[in-house]
Amino acid sequence: MVSQEQRRRQLAREKFLRQQQRRTVARRKARMRNSVIASVLGVVIIGSLALYTTGVLKDDGTKKENAGSEVSPSPTSKAPDPCEKPAEGKVKTATWKKEPELTIDKSAKYTMKLATTCGDIDIALKASAAPHTVNSFDFLAGKRYFDHSKCHRLTTNVIHVLQCGDPTGTGTGGPGYTIPDENLKDKSLKDNIYPAGTVAMANTGQKNSGGSQFFLVFKDSQLPPSYTPFGTVSESGMKVLKKIADAGESTGGGDGAPNATVVINKATVTKS
Repeated sequence: MVSQEQRRRQLAREKFLRQQQRRTVARRKARMRNSVIASVLGVVIIGSLALYTTGVLKDDGTKKENAGSEVSPSPTSKAPDPCEKPAEGKVKTATWKKEPELTIDKSAKYTMKLATTCGDIDIALKASAAPHTVNSFDFLAGKRYFDHSKCHRLTTNVIHVLQCGDPTGTGTGGPGYTIPDENLKDKSLKDNIYPAGTVAMANTGQKNSGGSQFFLVFKDSQLPPSYTPFGTVSESGMKVLKKIADAGESTGGGDGAPNATVVINKATVTKS
């Protein structure tokens, strides 16, 4: 039996689709009248949903890697940038042909620190539940792959995530290899909800297509359980995410680049 809450969400999604269809028709008429080529927002995160479908990174870099795409319009926040200037340095865009050899100790505890322009985000990693994912992050962080990279996407409606991990800052970058999906039955995922504080992999919508892009959930978000959850943000890290989210995103449509200047100055994975 469909619950009232499920029915409410279904009706909201159907209403959103009708609105989008009407807007599409209106935009086409406007382009014909004014001969203007309108730029269309690429609504493609934190692994996209069609209503829950992901569009993303392929090895040829022609698609964006995302966490989710079901969003509805919201006002653009004009809050001042709450973050500092990035540290000096350039991103590295090296790629590798295959996933690194599995060298982590699955029985040990690992943490990842993202020293960002907006504050430190500490993450407890799930090495035993997602060994390939944690091993990949240990490898990439050791290569300084994430250093000086921007967190390029913020979604603020329905799905509430900050997406990072692409040195190109475009949503199309990756390490050249893919890693398998893991931990999709994590006990924290209930009723297709990724709870606030979850760190999970973005993907192309296909199985085993994760690369380097990941998303941090700052508010409970409804997503299908197809994005590897591999970490949990600390309480202090959640305060940083809230600061970023409160500054809003650039499009006013609930999905765009963060207004805050979110740059990972340095990423470090530590075994304890």
